[in-house]
Amino acid sequence: MSSERPCSDGNRAAGADGAGGAACPPPTVDTVTASTPAPSPDDRPALPHGSWPTPITSELVVRAAAGLGEVAVDGADVWWAESRPAEGGRTVLVRRSPDGAVTDALPAPWNARTRVHEYGGGAWTVRDGVAWFTSFADQRLHRLDAGAEPVAVTAEPELPAGVRFADLRVGDDGSVLAVRETHSPTGAAADVVNEVVSVAPDGSTEVLVTGPDFVSDPRLSPDGQRLCWLQWEHPDMPWDSATLVVRSLADGSEHVVAGGRSGGRAESVVQPTWDDEGTLWFFADRTDVWALYRWRPGGDVELVLDAGTDIAGPQWVFGQSRLALLPDGRVVVPCRAGDGERLTVREPDGTLHDLDLPYAVFGSLTAAGTAVVCVAAGPTSEPVVLRVEVGTGAAEVLRPARDLGLDPAWLSRPEHVTFPTEPDDSGVGEAHALVYPPTNPGVRAVDGHLPPLLVLVHGGPTSGVQATLRTAVQYWTSRGFTVADVDYRGSTGYGRRYRDALQGRWGLADVADVVACARWLAEQGRVDPARCAVRGGSAGGFTVLAALTSRPGVFAAGASLYGVADLTALAEDTHKFESRYLDGLVAPWPEGRDVYTERSPITHIAALDTPLAVFQGEEDRVVPPAQAELVVAALRANGVPHAYLLFPGEQHGFRRAENIRAALDGELSFYAQVFGFDLPAAEGIEPIPLR
Repeated sequence: MSSERPCSDGNRAAGADGAGGAACPPPTVDTVTASTPAPSPDDRPALPHGSWPTPITSELVVRAAAGLGEVAVDGADVWWAESRPAEGGRTVLVRRSPDGAVTDALPAPWNARTRVHEYGGGAWTVRDGVAWFTSFADQRLHRLDAGAEPVAVTAEPELPAGVRFADLRVGDDGSVLAVRETHSPTGAAADVVNEVVSVAPDGSTEVLVTGPDFVSDPRLSPDGQRLCWLQWEHPDMPWDSATLVVRSLADGSEHVVAGGRSGGRAESVVQPTWDDEGTLWFFADRTDVWALYRWRPGGDVELVLDAGTDIAGPQWVFGQSRLALLPDGRVVVPCRAGDGERLTVREPDGTLHDLDLPYAVFGSLTAAGTAVVCVAAGPTSEPVVLRVEVGTGAAEVLRPARDLGLDPAWLSRPEHVTFPTEPDDSGVGEAHALVYPPTNPGVRAVDGHLPPLLVLVHGGPTSGVQATLRTAVQYWTSRGFTVADVDYRGSTGYGRRYRDALQGRWGLADVADVVACARWLAEQGRVDPARCAVRGGSAGGFTVLAALTSRPGVFAAGASLYGVADLTALAEDTHKFESRYLDGLVAPWPEGRDVYTERSPITHIAALDTPLAVFQGEEDRVVPPAQAELVVAALRANGVPHAYLLFPGEQHGFRRAENIRAALDGELSFYAQVFGFDLPAAEGIEPIPLR
């Protein structure tokens, strides 16, 4: 139930349209341009919070926006993926040649997006100028030669889009190593089969690994003698327990390198990567955090770098990379420093040093000779594709962020805060958030008035917040809202103990933390306690609904975007990847049915007397529309003011520009009616109907 986060790996980054390269600038110059200076503070008009006029409109949020996905280096060329809302959310493959020319390698209307695990990632790969990708329309594997139309490699399945491919890698013989997901006409999650396969250039397929409930990260060693992969079984998610297996292709023998549940505690392994010498590098959480390890065939696993915080993250999508292995033995990983991250270089002798770069979040790392190419972003920079010379730290922007045309004074900078929360038997008694203050150089608050608070609840729930520029957050802060993006217990980035603090407590610990955040900020005199709202998507929507039904009076309004209302319905009807997710978060299913019923917001819907806006995709398979319909029906029956927008053609998360705008402006209009402020007339926002 993950929701999209910026600068993540896979297709979950927020970026924009652009081309060409530039020297690496300071972050505020990278994404904004100077405009007419704002009035001096004494001259600014005083306006009620929420009604502040702003250039950060929903049109600006989606204008030329693009999500940046995986990055690949192919000889002297650099490739990356862009998800473009203005083109119906299709994912385009983009190629940058050494002379700086940037071209769309994948012509419209082709869409390189896989539905394996429903969240996708790893939908394409490239070698020697030839790309292979999974087409979203039919989920078949296609080949794309330079200047040609894509050609299907795999046969059309009997069940439309019933055979899907992800985590693609091309071998020396032109075959494609992939994870294949095969669906049954029954439509049942239990009948879906996940395997590692090799697809020959003529489309013939050999099954290499079958049997585990899930597999990922198939990788051949450089000499072609060994195959590694990750596997895990229900009811585990890959961040609970995943096993790293290596098979000798000479004799078929297999060796478990790390991970799984065979030891004294569960261990999660992510992102195995071979270096040129045949050493296998990976991240594992055996020390509490996802730290860096390596294994040489015939030897023991060695701890290489424990940064004290998670270096890697949860595997919601395929194709993630938080590690770059340079040919000269240097290793580059992102490590947390202060409120963000720095690229840390490990020299062959084990010494460490950081690269001084004007960015705070890094993803999709890949080596390019003596350099690293990655996606980078920061509090004042939307994601860019960046090349960094590891020896000197010299950086070049290969794909700049869009020019927002804003003075930097418009941008609210986040503050990382840690606050006390309700203790439970997890032993974790604090939570975290990024707090964005209201920021608008053209107006000031009415004397004596505190700003309304918008608490953001991220999806997952096994996920986390990042200190990157998101215009969808600045949309609120520039209008006079304080925004708190909460890393409740169960979030990633703080180690396994913090992550596991939500096990068996979803709907309790997360609710306590968002409530504690709102109360803490109110006690600090930073927000108006009478005008606190909470909003979230997917799993975050569940927390919103649970907070409104179990803690009435804390929040004066809420917004649920494709949120979970009925845990029982979710357990009985969702896709394979998450079909046993709730066994850990709530209770074993179906033995714990009573717990599911008690934790479900729909069970307590009679207590819901807080105005609520509901936004839903009509084709959502992760959280089906029936969940939203249950909530809306209850609101209607209870006579509670509410708004409901159902978006045809949308799935889990909104990808189309017009729908992103409608949801954002609709939510603002909803709060304006509930909190009693005027919408800026210049934007022409049509008020959303309250029912």
